[in-house]
Amino acid sequence: MSARPEDTRYPAGKSFAWGLQHVLTMYGGIIAPPLIIGSAAGLHAAELGMLVTAALFVSGCATLLQALGVPGFGSRLPLVQGVSFAGVATMVTLVTSGGGLPVVFGAVIASSLIGLLIAPLFAHIIRFFPPVVTGTVITVIGLSLMPVAARWAMGGNPHAPEWGSPGNIGLAALTLGMVLLFHRVGNAAIKRLAVLAAMVLGTLFAVAGGKTQFSGVLHGDVVALPGILSFGLPVFDVAAILSMTLIVLVLLTETTAGLIAIGDIVGTEVDGKRIASGLRADMLTSALAPLFNSFPQSAFAQNIGLVAITGIKSRYVVAAGGAILVLLGCLPVLGRIVAAVPAPVLGGAGVVLFGTVAASGIRTLAKVDYKENMNLVVVATAIAFGMIPIVMPTFYDRFPDWVRTIFHSGISAACVVAVLLNIMFNSVKGTVSVQESRSG
Repeated sequence: MSARPEDTRYPAGKSFAWGLQHVLTMYGGIIAPPLIIGSAAGLHAAELGMLVTAALFVSGCATLLQALGVPGFGSRLPLVQGVSFAGVATMVTLVTSGGGLPVVFGAVIASSLIGLLIAPLFAHIIRFFPPVVTGTVITVIGLSLMPVAARWAMGGNPHAPEWGSPGNIGLAALTLGMVLLFHRVGNAAIKRLAVLAAMVLGTLFAVAGGKTQFSGVLHGDVVALPGILSFGLPVFDVAAILSMTLIVLVLLTETTAGLIAIGDIVGTEVDGKRIASGLRADMLTSALAPLFNSFPQSAFAQNIGLVAITGIKSRYVVAAGGAILVLLGCLPVLGRIVAAVPAPVLGGAGVVLFGTVAASGIRTLAKVDYKENMNLVVVATAIAFGMIPIVMPTFYDRFPDWVRTIFHSGISAACVVAVLLNIMFNSVKGTVSVQESRSG
């Protein structure tokens, strides 16, 4: 039996270089939630730094568990884990309602344990994810990340004076151009490091142009191990737990979509057992995260794009990235070096990475049979629902909390609508079978 693509091993040097690409790709996304939540909690700079390093450390551990796996936990796929944006709004509400971080941490622990119990149930929904569904969801994953790339390209901070300046967007365009150039003229080795090389060169151009500098890298602790319950013991509030349980359902849906997407890109089988193991790893690390002063974990969609564009499908490369994240969580000085990469550089690379995810979804949709069935309607409607919160973020603001929780994420909205419409049109009415929709 031939080895699975994700089990390919590379020399340590290459693995860590490619793993660093994963870290650079997701670094901005991973530190944003703790900064937002910590700021809402009124923390000072040192405490915010503690939340950031905790997020890096926990995400690294979660990535290692997901990629390498232990019996019953971990999908053994090249899937990067990080602090999810899905629960940020809910956690900000909780932290500002009087309970502070202890209430948030208690709700995260309890809701994640509930998620751990119901994870096997999600594993049985794989039959509801034929190509007409998975292709739609993968496409929306890519499209939903485009605003992130645009914000990075404009400078990352809307309140900064340089926000949206030609200099910022020009730096993003320069980085994008270098990614394309390396793919056009480089050999196989250069193509695999194209994103990292473009980021390094883009950062050097930014330093030369005065858009970033590394003078503050040595300010602060060099080594700092993550603290345990640094903000006090968790407080378990029933209402807070119920609110976070809704978020956990969204996280389970998003991670399921991520597992299926990465399986499609890698070209490996993702069955119910593998999904269950991946979701259990997700929920276990989410339940343990508050002990180290961090928040719920989920699959990072932007790194799926990196796997697609580089063709490096090895889970050991992602595990190397996880090891780097753990190191960054223990060595704040290294985290400050990575943080010095300008947002426009990330934006230039993100355009290609996130676009590649959408293109992978379109490739999957090309396999779907659209003749004499409702598949075109399923795809059209689900993508539309996925795009609504992207083009109009306030669309669901006047709806009940549970509606906003589910549909405020374009990924979960597209996933829910695509699954329901596929069942309605292709399963219940028998218009076209799941097996037929897999053919093409």
